[in-house]
Amino acid sequence: MKFANRKHVGTAACTMSLMAFALCGCTHTRWEKKLQAELPVLGHRNWIVIADSAYPKQSATGIETVYTDADQLEVLDTVLKALDAATHVQGIVFLDAELDHVTEQDAPGVEAYRRQLKARLNGKQVETMPHEEIIGKLDADSKLFNILLLKTDMAIPYTSVFLKLDCGYWNAGKETRLREAIGKQK
Repeated sequence: MKFANRKHVGTAACTMSLMAFALCGCTHTRWEKKLQAELPVLGHRNWIVIADSAYPKQSATGIETVYTDADQLEVLDTVLKALDAATHVQGIVFLDAELDHVTEQDAPGVEAYRRQLKARLNGKQVETMPHEEIIGKLDADSKLFNILLLKTDMAIPYTSVFLKLDCGYWNAGKETRLREAIGKQK
């Protein structure tokens, strides 16, 4: 198959993977189907959040909350795999700065979680900031852009993983060169 551009390649890849799942008899949960349906239409400035169980259902119209009834790291693995396969977007990871200070005494399992999370995010762009600052970004962005929030069964505080989507085929360096070239033409 020939395609005029990468957009069609990504769409064809998504279509082929959906057909493969249908042919093999694999079943997907509601949240996985939602992710598959939404990912092709999400773009830079959209967010995907893999939230812990106490994360509130936000009232902003741009935020859709889907309960996964699943382990948080399994949901994260699925989302990261889908983003790695997508050509049109990539995820910039935001983590709560508070997570580094949660103790095993106060939240049993947090040390193992941090190790497992670090391994999964190895090689990814990760930023940490206070939880309330991340929530502020979500709030501001939800006024213009959609956010898919996948709520998990995680019961350790400050473990939500926030993925701000960015363009998968364009980056800041390319944008700077473009703007410089435009400036030279004026």
